[in-house]
Amino acid sequence: MTDISVVLGLDMETDVGSWGIYYTGVTDGTPKLLELYEDRGITGTFFFTGEAASLHPQVVQSVAAAGHEVGCHALYHETVGDPIFEIPGVRPLLVEEVPFRLKVATEWVGEALGEQPVSFRAPRLWSSTAVCNALDDLGYVAEASYPLYYYEKQLVPYHPSRDDWTQTGDLALIQIPNFCDMTIDSEDEYNRDRDQWPMFRTKSADALMVHIDNFIGYVQERGLPVVLCFYFHPWEFMPMPTRMHYGEGAVEPDYFLVENCGDYALEQFTILIDRLLERGAAFTTAKQLAAEWA
Repeated sequence: MTDISVVLGLDMETDVGSWGIYYTGVTDGTPKLLELYEDRGITGTFFFTGEAASLHPQVVQSVAAAGHEVGCHALYHETVGDPIFEIPGVRPLLVEEVPFRLKVATEWVGEALGEQPVSFRAPRLWSSTAVCNALDDLGYVAEASYPLYYYEKQLVPYHPSRDDWTQTGDLALIQIPNFCDMTIDSEDEYNRDRDQWPMFRTKSADALMVHIDNFIGYVQERGLPVVLCFYFHPWEFMPMPTRMHYGEGAVEPDYFLVENCGDYALEQFTILIDRLLERGAAFTTAKQLAAEWA
């Protein structure tokens, strides 16, 4: 296994996540990313919501044809697992609903892809024991959802427990922790300031690399292999509105969600990839990483 493994996860969802209803990023942002990936000779995993895959199967096919992995990102951009903090108007699924919703999401993505997806990411990284058990039963091999910024303990991929997904156990599924800077003292009650998304575009790729290097050192000091799992979104590479009006109401997302989306984000994302390549990182898919850790 290489010294630094990188999983670039693209969450293929509605624009601005839960706050938008359109798929400009999926349809128009994805081609830009595929071109960049081909130019740099790297691969990644694109996690489609069931709805995104169903509405835009041609995008699913283009991702697969380019040699990347197509994964699943729930049925809609919904809270399938345990919420870490409250979002007004966004209610989590009941535990009893989880297996059915994930089964349908898998079917929708599978229909667009032509085969069943085997990697998953929960929207907002909010997974749960019920989610992991359902994914394991459905034949998934990887889930890239563990929010290291919050749970803090698992620094490398692991098999979760059927009784507590944040602990090691005997599920066949591999859980992949998501990058955060464990060296900083958090000033947020949920440690969200350790999660450095979307610093690459609100500041710069080099500002983010400071935190990535911190994490690399933190893990290496503990004698562990370095796995960097990131989440990005295709809508970040298209200009996004600061206010969206839908019929009888409007949504005004916090500015950091849409700040510098478009050309600057793509420029900085390119620099980020180049910086990681300079450090000898190997880019892989969630499925491939799970096979190495199985």
